[in-house]
Amino acid sequence: MDAINALAEKYDLKVLEDAAQAHGANYKGKRVGGLGDAAGFSFYPGKNLGALGDGGAITTNDIELANRLRMLRNYGSTIKYEHPIAGSNSRLDELQAAFLSVKLAILESDNQKRRQIAALYSADLQGAELILPRVPEWADPVWHLYVVRTKARDALRSRLDDLGVGTLIHYPKPPHLQPAYSSLGLEDKFPLASVLANEVLSLPMGPYLNGDQINYVIEALTI
Repeated sequence: MDAINALAEKYDLKVLEDAAQAHGANYKGKRVGGLGDAAGFSFYPGKNLGALGDGGAITTNDIELANRLRMLRNYGSTIKYEHPIAGSNSRLDELQAAFLSVKLAILESDNQKRRQIAALYSADLQGAELILPRVPEWADPVWHLYVVRTKARDALRSRLDDLGVGTLIHYPKPPHLQPAYSSLGLEDKFPLASVLANEVLSLPMGPYLNGDQINYVIEALTI
């Protein structure tokens, strides 16, 4: 982010963070969501801070931008039936906001449980012939996902499924290979993304997992 912000300042650009999976994470001691000009958070139910339905929020210290965003989320209006700009209906409903307010109070403790699970995975899976996630010393992630890599991903996933260990692939097809972008001719432009899409596997992760469950996952990966 330091390099990105420096480049943005040089060319008078705005920096927009994708913080959809980083609720409570830190970059060099500073909270994610306050590293650029604005940041987007997702409140999809599976996120670290998730509602019971879809939702999201944008954070910014720019008052002018905040006011414009408030208009854009509400039909381009601040006064009922007056619409100076074109907008949409992107308001977070009160019920979801109430759920999130309650869950926000336990976000830090839930994130700490995620960190403990990640630490167990990282320590106990060293000999499992997996490429484990690496964390730079300046980063303090909140482990929305714990993603490993292996060339035998599909076989491993099938074996884990037989043992009752659920896994997910985030994501099986990268954006440049999606039909929506086929007209752009990008098929061979991002070879690393294609490699990762064939190797990544997300292990069980969440504050609801207990010690026995985590140990079972580790044993399933190391037998």
